[in-house]
Amino acid sequence: EAEEGGRRHRLRQVQDLILFTRDLFILLRRPFRTPGKRAGYEPRLIRLEKILHYRFGDLRLLEMSLSHRSYVNNVRQMPPPPSNERLEFLGDAALNAIVTDYLYRRYPDCGEGELSQMKSLVVSAKVLALCAGHWNLGEFILLSKAEEKSGGRQRLNILADAYEAVLGAAYLDGGYEVVRKLVHATLMDIMDDVLTDADFANYKSLLLEYTQSQGFGAPSYEVVSQSGPEHRKNFVVAVKIRNEEWGRGEGSSKKDAEQSGARAALESHGGLLEIPREDA
Repeated sequence: EAEEGGRRHRLRQVQDLILFTRDLFILLRRPFRTPGKRAGYEPRLIRLEKILHYRFGDLRLLEMSLSHRSYVNNVRQMPPPPSNERLEFLGDAALNAIVTDYLYRRYPDCGEGELSQMKSLVVSAKVLALCAGHWNLGEFILLSKAEEKSGGRQRLNILADAYEAVLGAAYLDGGYEVVRKLVHATLMDIMDDVLTDADFANYKSLLLEYTQSQGFGAPSYEVVSQSGPEHRKNFVVAVKIRNEEWGRGEGSSKKDAEQSGARAALESHGGLLEIPREDA
């Protein structure tokens, strides 16, 4: 069964790469807006290049990386231009390789579990959205009018996806070393703060990784009590592993209470990551 699952996973990866290649072929055969790899493109792309400190050989890749699916779905063009989702897929893979390599070299005394926790924090949507903010990507992303009105330019997932898509575009245009420099100029610059700031932690994800690494399976969350008026609710959630309570948390929403409970569970069972200090 495990072998069959692995085979299906590899097949999905191959299918994803085939679809990405198709989208890229469509893009490079037919200009997205104007002829030429650089000529005639909007000044906004040139401005973004200056922010990135990287000059694209093919600006069509950069424009593709900024094209959210809501925008593409509203373009009256056949076939429709590709969205940035395939580039996001590619950028995510390059980003994970760079971050994994960096953490492995910087923290030689950390085990696989600790390194996995670090990576989970570092590549979260909240952190990647900060990196996108470093480039002011919210200003450059192409969105539908409806998505823009609903606050899409400030939405964490859209910003994080665009960041990865730009990395994917840079990889196709200039290779791995270009992406590495872009990541080091943004993500690595804030990594220490991210790893030591509790506000960035997704304790539910960290707890899941920890319990699975220990062979305990997935945790469950049970609302023990809720109190207060509708506009000021307070929730208490119990976190259970194999029907044993590991901790409790409370908050103004179920989500906040679950995060608090997950942190309590990690603290009570020694699963909370302690980041090694440089001067230790």
